[in-house]
Amino acid sequence: MRRILLPLLIFSLALVSTGCERDPGPGVESPDETGVLVVATRNAGTVWYLDAEGQPSGPEHDLVTAFAEEQGWTVHWRVLESTAEVIRALEDGQAHLAAAGLTHLPERDARLEPGLVHTRVVPQVVCHREDRPLPRSPTELADVDLRVTADSSYVSLLWELAASDPGLRFREEPVQSTEVLLTRVAQRELGCTVADSNIVRVLRRHWPHLDIAMDLGPEQQTGWYVAPGHGDLAETMRTWRHGGKGEAAVSRMQDRYYGHIGEFDFVDWRALNRRLDERLPQYRGAFEDAARLTGMPADLLAAMAYQESHWDPEATSPTGVRGMMMLTQSTARSLGVENRLDPAESIEAGARYLADRHERLPEDIPEPDRTYLALASYNIGRAHVLDARQIARGLGKNPDDWADMREVLPLKADERYYPQTKHGYARGYEPVQYVQRIRNYRDVIAGEFESGSGPGGKLLRALP
Repeated sequence: MRRILLPLLIFSLALVSTGCERDPGPGVESPDETGVLVVATRNAGTVWYLDAEGQPSGPEHDLVTAFAEEQGWTVHWRVLESTAEVIRALEDGQAHLAAAGLTHLPERDARLEPGLVHTRVVPQVVCHREDRPLPRSPTELADVDLRVTADSSYVSLLWELAASDPGLRFREEPVQSTEVLLTRVAQRELGCTVADSNIVRVLRRHWPHLDIAMDLGPEQQTGWYVAPGHGDLAETMRTWRHGGKGEAAVSRMQDRYYGHIGEFDFVDWRALNRRLDERLPQYRGAFEDAARLTGMPADLLAAMAYQESHWDPEATSPTGVRGMMMLTQSTARSLGVENRLDPAESIEAGARYLADRHERLPEDIPEPDRTYLALASYNIGRAHVLDARQIARGLGKNPDDWADMREVLPLKADERYYPQTKHGYARGYEPVQYVQRIRNYRDVIAGEFESGSGPGGKLLRALP
């Protein structure tokens, strides 16, 4: 069975008493004086990780980077092994800021300086799909093997529930992160655990048998904490957060890391995870060869091929498109393909065609929007994408921004708009779905190609 790599162990913030003093730590000077913002974080797919090219990425990374650039500061990252170490770094004066997916809680607010908040989450009880009946109330949790990360916000919540429901029992795991506990639930090594909803959304695609039994509490907010004595920094970031640039940065972050995930489809994700073992190893080399030839990432090509054919080299549609990359006969001929059913030929041709779509877009379109527009062009045709860009300009939308274009492309099927375009009607909703599904698949497939710890890769590998 495919092994999912163990993430860096994630510890949770210890519970603290209220009323502690907020004296500045002995270490880092104000970033206003040094021009350097020191940030403590941890390695996790919903926080900070290295992408397939070995570059820092992740929701917290992107948001901190945008904030620091606005202030004219550079960022020095301190990637630590646990939430507890992140908090200690603040208290010891070794960092200005903790950006580690921390839930804002009263006990934490009493100990540290609360900064901005950026993501709403709900704590959820997660069990294995086949362990029926699932617990549907806190009372029913008494009958399951419930384990949570020690000293986490989940512990606080469970103790509150236990006060009114003495039958509730749970066990704290001192050295295993929420991600690892979810993996163990998926492997039926324990009964249930508790995790924030954003973590559950990411991991269920890798472990389709994870099932949400119930929401355990009300909606909460995650965000940043600032070292004691740096209240001015906290105020600066809160002001930035509620300004136009901060709102835009949060919106970009949410769209990039969560906007494409959509509703969970158990059958689809179970099939993909099986085929990662059964089919992908046969074709991985071909995807990597095509990537070297064209510059298009191997995991992206694999995700495209999965969307097109589920990695079936003999796939054929009623309209006559065939092969791994489902090429039309005319496209295959223009690319010099002799046999569309040859997987290596099909993969290379599809990669060259995508690279051409990518290259022919305006040079100033940034990534990842450029890649998403290239995928849309691959799916619906370059001419219709150009038409949609024209519609976007007329509506005051940004034709270089995928978030705007995914709203505009469906207008190619709207009779109020398509008659005004050069190339007329097209099913413009299809490339929107196409790009969303490829992004989703790529998150999971990436781990088979990358050496980093991205959200679909090494971060989510199973216990050894």
